[in-house]
Amino acid sequence: MKITDLKCAVIGRNPVVRIVTDAGISGYSAAEVYKPYLKPFVLLFREALIGEDPTDVERVMLKIRQRGGFKPWGAAISTIEMALWDVAGKAAGVPVYKLLGGKVRDRVRVYNGAVRFPMKGYDPEDYVEDVRRMKAAKEGFTIVKEPIAFHSQMKRAVPGFYYGEPSASPFHGALDRGPITERGLKHVIACIEAMKAELGDGIGLALDCGPGWLVADAIRLTKAVEHLNLMWLEDLITGDYVPHVSAGLFREVTRATSTPIHTGEQIYLRQNFVDLIETRSVSIVGPDPGDVGGIAELKWIAEFADLHGVQMAPHGVGNGVLGLAALIQVSATLPHNFIAFEYPVGDPAWWYEIVEGLPDPIVRNGMIDVIDRPGMGVDLIPERARRYLAEEDKAFFD
Repeated sequence: MKITDLKCAVIGRNPVVRIVTDAGISGYSAAEVYKPYLKPFVLLFREALIGEDPTDVERVMLKIRQRGGFKPWGAAISTIEMALWDVAGKAAGVPVYKLLGGKVRDRVRVYNGAVRFPMKGYDPEDYVEDVRRMKAAKEGFTIVKEPIAFHSQMKRAVPGFYYGEPSASPFHGALDRGPITERGLKHVIACIEAMKAELGDGIGLALDCGPGWLVADAIRLTKAVEHLNLMWLEDLITGDYVPHVSAGLFREVTRATSTPIHTGEQIYLRQNFVDLIETRSVSIVGPDPGDVGGIAELKWIAEFADLHGVQMAPHGVGNGVLGLAALIQVSATLPHNFIAFEYPVGDPAWWYEIVEGLPDPIVRNGMIDVIDRPGMGVDLIPERARRYLAEEDKAFFD
């Protein structure tokens, strides 16, 4: 089998990759909904892939892997990798999890991720209302993650929140950073305590906090909430689109508290997780298969983390339904350090009309049954998807 073409079309807002082969098999994958600009970056690799055997996934990836970088620039490489696995699974007639070593679990746990409701404000009562709605969501989530502090508009909405000026950058992830005021820290803690009181001990609470915290303030926060038994505090120091790891700073925070510390969504490739994991600088790593280099890369990191007593909770909020399929397949194979992955949804909602293979309902009691169809298990229906192609992409399914 040989690759005869590499195509990319923006469907909705997701850049969708199609690997075409001379065996009549196509592999599909999608990058985050936030990255429609990736299309030309994906197509840069077309000539490098044509003529290669797509089932030799690692050999193909060795040709292009060095051309990626920290989020968002590893996404083009990562999305190609997942499309290769889709071809490989279809060619073998098995779900991708079989090619990654087989299932460890029949169901995978998810947390709310892209299931979101508009926030009315950033006071304790607003967060209580939000987690109350999460509790009532049809998916039955057993873990809920909420954005707070620098990972929300709290930094602007709460007067005197920190000693700094909120960034005027138009880009998500621009680094608002500075010392938290006493008033700001008390406000964050009050919101966390209110959410946990509402959720009780039956639903875990995780918090997406940054980046932007300084080490001293991060330590004050983590120690102040130790009694609440939070699932984790995420991206305090770095994260999102920050192109560095800062393992030493995370290590100072982690060693000062019993509250689990989490990071990793912006990191590209296994090599950039080594310091975080070997020095146990965090309690939990959360690579995104759509940014880290793909699903095989994520599985390697999970295995390495498990050897060092570090847990795994993959990112994936904007990956759409094709990204959801990839997360299901790889999470089925991860060791017992796996907690849950971040649940992406179809955006726009018509995505559910143009694919086949998803369970119905998708999430029950916070879990998804592992899909047993060949490849990634979720496939585009060309006859239905064509209507959503831009004029320049009309030949995507030809």
